[in-house]
Amino acid sequence: MNSKSITLGILRATGIMIGIILLLYFLYEIQSVLVYIAIAAVISLVGRPVVIFLRQRLKIPNQLSVVLVLILVLSIFAGIILVFVPIVIEQSQYLSRIDMDAFRSDLNELNNQVNNYLGVEEINLIEGLKQSEFIRNFDISAVPTLLNNVFSILGATLIAIFSILFISFFLLKDSKLMLNSILVFANRGDEQKFQRVFNKIKILLSRYFVGLTLQITVLFVLYAILLSVFEINNPIAIAFICAFLNLVPYLGPLFAGVLMALFVISSNLGADFQLIILPKLGYIMLGYAICQLIDNMISQPMIFGASVKSHPLEIFLIILIAGIIFGITGMVVAVPFYTALKVIAKESLSEYKIVKRLTRDL
Repeated sequence: MNSKSITLGILRATGIMIGIILLLYFLYEIQSVLVYIAIAAVISLVGRPVVIFLRQRLKIPNQLSVVLVLILVLSIFAGIILVFVPIVIEQSQYLSRIDMDAFRSDLNELNNQVNNYLGVEEINLIEGLKQSEFIRNFDISAVPTLLNNVFSILGATLIAIFSILFISFFLLKDSKLMLNSILVFANRGDEQKFQRVFNKIKILLSRYFVGLTLQITVLFVLYAILLSVFEINNPIAIAFICAFLNLVPYLGPLFAGVLMALFVISSNLGADFQLIILPKLGYIMLGYAICQLIDNMISQPMIFGASVKSHPLEIFLIILIAGIIFGITGMVVAVPFYTALKVIAKESLSEYKIVKRLTRDL
């Protein structure tokens, strides 16, 4: 090997490294677009069965079926906004009329009742809030900047909604659009293998996201009924937030339970802690635990067993590892990513015993 070939090898390797770095930088810069595409892909996976139903059973043209599905998605999104906006306005009006002296008295009274019930040394909540770093460092001049940020977020949200709907339309309209985009990266002669992998991943993930949507819907209904029975303020909004948090495996239900408990306490602020707040909190937390049992024993086995074909312990370990490495985002995307990885491994590495064992049900 002469010096010229060595030099060419070094230059080639350097060029490849620079290309990889530039590609990663480019992907980082367009991460919002990648998020739009990912969300649109999820919408297309969930909406595809509806489009097929409208087209084959009701004989509705393909484009009209796609438009109807997107209108349904928009209606759901608008419904969520219509639920939350009046609540925000109502709470803003309530806060503008609130008697701060009475609120301070109720807060201290609740604090005293809790301290007496638990038998702990008295802690002054108001003084604790006054000594907090946020209150001491709060700068009223930051309000205009905050408003500018709010309007910027609103503008970015509108752009995101339009982009997602636009991409979703074409993904739903042409079921082969995503496949053809992926086949660009396939070597000549490997197109059939890529197509098999893509179709299998699409079927499994479609079942998974449809099942996940059903899971969130069932939890939302159960939470709404539970909170309405005990006359908690804004039960629909609280139920939706707590159900939506279940998208984060394992940690989501814990956060949702704590959030529901805080809403229960705030809805009964000023009432007797031992006679009213504590019993009502206990009943609601018992109902919440029953809802979680229904979810764990019925909904999740249906999703993980029938859709992604993975053992519960296998799923738990994957979510745990993804959470340690990538945080909350990793926990959310762990199951669909692992499912896609299993399908690819079965097609490409089926000669290995561990791959054969993990993918035997696919």
